[in-house]
Amino acid sequence: MTATPVSIRPHPARSRPRVTALDAMPTEGPLVDRYGRVHRDLRLSVTDECNLRCTYCLPEVGARFLPHSQLLEVDELVRIARVAHSVGITSLRLTGGEPLLRREIVEIVARLADVGFDDLSLTTNGTRLAPIAASLAAAGLQRINISCDSLRPERFASIRRRGSLDTVLAAMDAAEAAGLVPLKVNVVVMAGVNDDEIVDFAAFARRTGRIVRFIEYMPLDAEQAWKRSDVVSGDDIIRTIDEVWPLEAVDAADSSAPAERFVFADGGGSIGVIASVTRPFCGNCDRMRITADGAARNCLFARRESSMRDLLRAGASDADLGIALREEVWRKLPGHGMNDPGFIRPRRSMSMIGG
Repeated sequence: MTATPVSIRPHPARSRPRVTALDAMPTEGPLVDRYGRVHRDLRLSVTDECNLRCTYCLPEVGARFLPHSQLLEVDELVRIARVAHSVGITSLRLTGGEPLLRREIVEIVARLADVGFDDLSLTTNGTRLAPIAASLAAAGLQRINISCDSLRPERFASIRRRGSLDTVLAAMDAAEAAGLVPLKVNVVVMAGVNDDEIVDFAAFARRTGRIVRFIEYMPLDAEQAWKRSDVVSGDDIIRTIDEVWPLEAVDAADSSAPAERFVFADGGGSIGVIASVTRPFCGNCDRMRITADGAARNCLFARRESSMRDLLRAGASDADLGIALREEVWRKLPGHGMNDPGFIRPRRSMSMIGG
């Protein structure tokens, strides 16, 4: 899906200076791009480091992470978040890497909660969540997503290459006990790897009341081993579950949400499907990202980015930072282009971008 451009003033006469795309950019009001999409959702990465080596993300050995001097400091994270809120961001999700590896994570959550976002959430692999779930909730975290790609211990270990399934399942219990709900469970589905567990995960959703979100495998792995044949389409996922437990589509209250929602017809809970590869939702996208080293990215698959960290450390004002965010959003393309013949994957892998 692609978006329709908003009206941009025509190219000036040859005798006049050339008008660039940024000359038409609004400097106040909603955080909007050239295609009329209003941006309200920020994914803020607090570290690129991860304690797992998932096959669809990081190499098993040789992973290299940023030195701490290059990461945004806590004050810098909070300042960017405040500026983002001032220009229209209402929803903030903390990401990584694995965000719970950041030792100041509870402090970060508490300070971001004071900013006043309507929604403050976090995505984690769950390996370090259980001991601090209550502290995160007390600090102001509202919701949490936990990644889990298999319900079979041996297969979980082969996909994650570190960590244990029991730890992640215990983390889910701890999150719910702390009130970090609704709990969403993210599953990256890969052909020939874990696609035979689609029905198992649907049963898990029905049994626990948790929202399992099936995610199409995207070309964001560090080893660049992704192939289109590895993708299990959202349609196939829905069909597989519907044959066992009939599903009903839910009209989205928020058309910009990445997941298509379905409820079990018998009232047994719900699932989500994020079909980024086969059914892109770019036309309604309202997200932007800040990487752990402070790069503003207007798309997960963007090939360019701009450094907020460098602006911060050069003494930029809040107004300067706000304009920088607006410029990055204004440059956003109509779609990620993954299905175009000339598609070039981003240089950064998922852990370096922040999901």
